[in-house]
Amino acid sequence: MYYSESGDEWKKFNTRDGMGIKLLQKVGIVTAIITQESTKIVMRRAQKLTIPEVHQGVYDKLAVLKELIARHGLSMDQVAYVGDDVNDLQALGAVGFSASPADGMPPVLKTVRYVCKKKGGEGAVREVADLILAARQPR
Repeated sequence: MYYSESGDEWKKFNTRDGMGIKLLQKVGIVTAIITQESTKIVMRRAQKLTIPEVHQGVYDKLAVLKELIARHGLSMDQVAYVGDDVNDLQALGAVGFSASPADGMPPVLKTVRYVCKKKGGEGAVREVADLILAARQPR
């Protein structure tokens, strides 16, 4: 996040991450953002990527995740979750596949099933999307 003297807020997004999300959606995978932040820029990015589930200002991410998967008729085992900080730990521990960007906090890196080679904002979401898509391919 970047903030200007005048109060403007900037956040860096990776176009390859966006393509990863679009590729997941193309095969019917529901994509979501669950974040403690509450910003217009996250909403704009979600709208651009047509992410159907956007939950901002969330302090209990696991509760929102449970509600989301119930609504979509899924189980926790069918969910992949990417998180990078301690407020993601409960959700990361509950899902079938958990991942963190390379620069995730140490407790997160110890908890997740997969640590990305890429850092947050530098293609980690695309890396996870590619793993999911490869796992769906017949062998």
